[in-house]
Amino acid sequence: MKEKILEVLNNIYEAKSLIEINDLLNLTTVEELQTLTKELEELVNTNEIYKTKKDKYILLKNCPNFKIGHIAINKKGFGFVILDQEDDIYVEEENLNGAIHNDIVLVEILKKGLKPEGKVIKIVKRNLDNLVGEIYLNNNKVMLKPDDDKLKLTIFITDETSKNCVEGSKVLCSLRKKLNSNTYLGDCLKILGHKDDAGVDILSIAYKYGITNEFKKEALEELEKIPNTVSEKELENRTDLTNELIFTIDGDDTKDIDDAISLTVKNHIYTLGVHIADVSHYVKNNTALGDEAYERGTSAYLADTVIPMLPHKLSNGICSLNEGAIRLTMSCVMNINEQGNVVSYDIFPSYIKSHKKMTYKKVNEILEKNHTPQGYEPFKETLLKMNELAHILRKKKVSKGYIEFDIDEAKIIQDENGKAIDIQKRTRGEGENLIEDFMVAANETVATHIANMALPFIYRVHGTPNSEKIEDFLNLVKTLGYTIHTNINEITPLTMQKLLNELKDKPEYFILSTLLLRSMKKAEYSKTNIGHFGLASQNYTHFTSPIRRFPDLIVHRLLKTYLIYKDFSMGTINYLDSYLVQAAEHSSEREVASINAERDVTDMKMAEYMESHIGEEYTGIISSVTNFGFFVQLDNLIEGLVHVNTLKGDYYNYVPEALSLIGKSTKKTYRVGNKVKVKVINASKDAALIDFEIVGNENVGN
Repeated sequence: MKEKILEVLNNIYEAKSLIEINDLLNLTTVEELQTLTKELEELVNTNEIYKTKKDKYILLKNCPNFKIGHIAINKKGFGFVILDQEDDIYVEEENLNGAIHNDIVLVEILKKGLKPEGKVIKIVKRNLDNLVGEIYLNNNKVMLKPDDDKLKLTIFITDETSKNCVEGSKVLCSLRKKLNSNTYLGDCLKILGHKDDAGVDILSIAYKYGITNEFKKEALEELEKIPNTVSEKELENRTDLTNELIFTIDGDDTKDIDDAISLTVKNHIYTLGVHIADVSHYVKNNTALGDEAYERGTSAYLADTVIPMLPHKLSNGICSLNEGAIRLTMSCVMNINEQGNVVSYDIFPSYIKSHKKMTYKKVNEILEKNHTPQGYEPFKETLLKMNELAHILRKKKVSKGYIEFDIDEAKIIQDENGKAIDIQKRTRGEGENLIEDFMVAANETVATHIANMALPFIYRVHGTPNSEKIEDFLNLVKTLGYTIHTNINEITPLTMQKLLNELKDKPEYFILSTLLLRSMKKAEYSKTNIGHFGLASQNYTHFTSPIRRFPDLIVHRLLKTYLIYKDFSMGTINYLDSYLVQAAEHSSEREVASINAERDVTDMKMAEYMESHIGEEYTGIISSVTNFGFFVQLDNLIEGLVHVNTLKGDYYNYVPEALSLIGKSTKKTYRVGNKVKVKVINASKDAALIDFEIVGNENVGN
C-alpha cells in the first residue's frame, strides 16, 4: 500500500486528511483504513510524508518550506541547516528545538531571502558517532562530559574500556546502550591525552569531525613496502626533466610539497611547466592506503597542526618534491601567448629534481622589493618572467569575470606548549598570487582536455547564484544608503565582479563582500560539469594537490587511465560513472568537515589568546547584528560579542532589514560597518567565546 499512497500523493500540493486519502485510494473497509493509518505513520517516521498539526498528510518533497539536512551549531548559539545544492538555513538558538551539532533535522523555512531562516521541527537522527569529551569521576564511577555543552547527556564509561583513563583525560567515545531518555553507557575508543597536554585541545576538535591522526594497521603495513627513494625502473616511460630549471615555492614551514614550476620564454610564447607529485604511483585504488586516503578526503590544517591525508613517509617523503631529490611527477606544460591564452599543451608522466625549495617570503622580496636573498641569484630572472606571466594570466581571468573576494584569514601563533600567543592576518603577496595563477591555469587545462574527450571525470564546480539572493543583497546595500549602478538583469561573473568593485571604497566593504560571498553557492566536487562561476571557467578541476586532496589523486588516476593506458572500455566507463558520483559527494563532505574543524580551532585559539587580554581596549568594526547583540571584529580578525544587555541608557530594538540595533528612545544606532571602541570583559577557551562591551557612548566613526 505504501507505493500506492506515494503515487496518489505525488502531484498533490495540499495536505490531505486520513479520510481524504482513503477516498483517493478508493478504500472501502475498516481493515483497509486501519492499514492506511499504520502505513501513513510509518511514512511519517521515515520522513517521506509530513504530518501537520491538524493531522493532515503531504509528501515532504511537495513542501517547499520543509527541508532535511545536517545542522551545524555555531559557538554563538545559533545554527545552520546544511542542504545539498541549496542555501544553508539559519536557525536562531530559540528555534533549535533541542537539536545539537551534526543532527539530521527537519527544518521549516520561516523567512526566505539573503539569509533564509527557519526552525527545527523534528530531529530525524542524532549523530553521536564522534563523541569527544573529558573524563571525570562521580562516586567512583567513570563519567564523560561531552565537549559539546549543548549535549545534555549523562554518560557512564564501561569499566573494561576506562581502565587507562584518569580524571581530565580527553577521549573518543561511542555509545553502547541507552539506559533511559538521556543516560547512556559508553565505551572509550581512544584516549587523546590529558586536557592540559599540548595539542590535545586541537586533537579533540579534529576527532569531533572524524579527522584522525593515526593510520590503520593495514595501511601502515603497505607503507613499509614503499621505498624511500625512486628506483631506476620507476623512471621508465617517463620524460626526464631533471635538467630543467624547476623549483618550488611554499610557506616557510611547508613539508608536503605538491607542486613545482618551470618557465622558458621564446618568440613571445611563455612555456609554463606545472609539475605535480605523482601520488597515484604509490597510492592505488583498492588498497589499504587508497581506502585510507578516500576516507580522509583531505589533509586538515588546524592552527600549526597538520593532520595529513597520507602518512608522513609519503606526504613529507617520497611524494614531496623536496630540493635535490628525484621525484615522480605528472607534468602539464602549457604554451601561453601574451594575451594569456593557452595555445598548446601537453600532459605527461615525468620525473624532476627540484633545484631549490623557495619560500613566499623570500620570493616576495625579489618581486616586491627588488631585493635578492642569498641563494636566489640564479633564479631571479626566471622569477621576474614568471611574475610577468602571472600578471598576464590574472588580467585574462579578470577580463572573463574572475571574482576576487579578498577575504582575510587569521594566522594563529603558538608557543612550545601549544598556547596561542598571537593572532595575525595572513599576508598575501606577489608570490602567493603567482602560484595561484599557475595552478588555476593547469587545473583549467587538464579539465578542458578531459571535458573535450567527453569521458567520466571529477570537476570542481561552482553554480550560478540564485537571482533572488542577489536581489536581496542589493536591497540590503540600498538600505545602507548606497546606490548601485551595475545592471544585474543577467547574472554573470562579470556582473558580480562589477558589483564587488562598486563596493570597494565603502567602509563596510569587508562585511559586504562576505555577505555577497555567502549569497553565492558553495564550490564542490561533482561528476557533472556545470562550470566554475567564481573563476569564470567553463572547465575546472583540482589536479595540483594530490598529497593533500583526494579529488586531485582521482584526477591523476583518470589521466593515466585515459592518456597512458588508453582504457576506454565500457566496463571502465560504467564503473567510473558510478564511482565518481560517490567519490565527489564524499570528498565534498570531508572538505566541509575539515573547514568546520579549522573554524572551530581558530575560534578556540582566539578565545585562548584573549583570556590574557581581559580589560584591554580595542577598536573594531561591527561585523554582524542579531537580536541578542552584535559582533565586533578587531583588526587581527578576532571577533567578540557585545551583548544587548550591556548597552546602557536605552532599550535597543533589532532591525534585521537595516542590520542594526536601534535605541527606542535615543534612536542611537549600532549598524553593520560601524567602527566602535570595545573592552574585553570575558574570554573562555573552553566555550570558544569572547565578550566585549562598548567603551564610551559614541561610535568611533562610520
